[in-house]
Amino acid sequence: MKVILIDDEPLALAYLEKLLGEIENLTIIGMYGDPRRALERIKHKRPEIVFLDIEMPELNGMELAEQIQNEIPEIKIVFITAYDTYAVRAFDLNAVDYIVKPVKRDRLLQTIRRFPGVVDANTVEATKPMMVRCFQTLSFCIYGDESQTVNVHWRTFKARELFAFLIQHRNQPVRKDVILDMFWPETDWKKGFPQLYATIYQIRKTLQSINVKISITSSENSYKLVFNDVLLDIDVWEKRMNELPIVTNETLPEYQKLLNFYIGDYLASDDYLWAEGERERFRGLWLQLVKKVTDYLVFRGNYSEAIVLYHRVQTIHPYFDDSYFMLMKLYDDLGDRPSVEQQYAEYTKMLLDEFGLKPTDIIKTWYDRWKLKNHK
Repeated sequence: MKVILIDDEPLALAYLEKLLGEIENLTIIGMYGDPRRALERIKHKRPEIVFLDIEMPELNGMELAEQIQNEIPEIKIVFITAYDTYAVRAFDLNAVDYIVKPVKRDRLLQTIRRFPGVVDANTVEATKPMMVRCFQTLSFCIYGDESQTVNVHWRTFKARELFAFLIQHRNQPVRKDVILDMFWPETDWKKGFPQLYATIYQIRKTLQSINVKISITSSENSYKLVFNDVLLDIDVWEKRMNELPIVTNETLPEYQKLLNFYIGDYLASDDYLWAEGERERFRGLWLQLVKKVTDYLVFRGNYSEAIVLYHRVQTIHPYFDDSYFMLMKLYDDLGDRPSVEQQYAEYTKMLLDEFGLKPTDIIKTWYDRWKLKNHK
């Protein structure tokens, strides 16, 4: 059966394509982010099934479904949406099904089984896409439901760290002598190579034990970690970061999703020294995202949400000066004098306790002027 997919979110579109591409007797003949263009292609290509997102700009999925059914009433519509409030309306449009995001493979198969001859319930393996997480700590989870973590038993700490190191250098060869110098610096190569081989073997066995299709290829002088169809949270996050449009009231939820996806610094709880460069890079990207969102919230006069976000910054990065300074300014805008004083006191204590320093001239000057103005 011929299928067309419509969703204005590229990542969701690619994920749905991946799930449906694993099912025999389904042929995806088009994928579109623009609903108006999709409608023209549907009229031309005449698919049997259309998988359709509801929340889209300019022309939402409900309106598009009405136009499709007016033009080609025999086409079957399956709605896919992040909201469950449209269900009654969807079935009123005679939709075959209504799936709430994140789409689960088992749930999708329930829908596909409604189309005779497409799939045999006994022949499809109910596998779900896996994702490796590096934000905060190294872990494995089910993509689309990050709460479903996969329990992993690492035989040694060395194996776990080497796997994380190979992740950082994914899809590129890493010389074996470089690995030896980093992980077994005090061992001569004659003894070091057997330890390296044993550790790589442990990593492979661990990945096999949880059915994660990540491969480690070996050449004479190097190893290369290949993710294949497994997802990596930092890659997913950075790709979506690069695709973000400007902040508007309509795009703000996508920004907030990306802010929440960042649950902590890159490999923060593991604190590997070799990861510090990437840790700083991702932290900088996240803080840029915070700045864009808080600037927009302040512009819209939504000080309370901006304050909540900067408090979250303090939780993740307690030594970031700007969070204290921004909170002082925001509380000042709200006329909350005690909170301004509390932020300055916490900032002063943090600098003294952690670094033995005094507040910067810029922040101290601002606070002194504020105090003079507000204590007359």
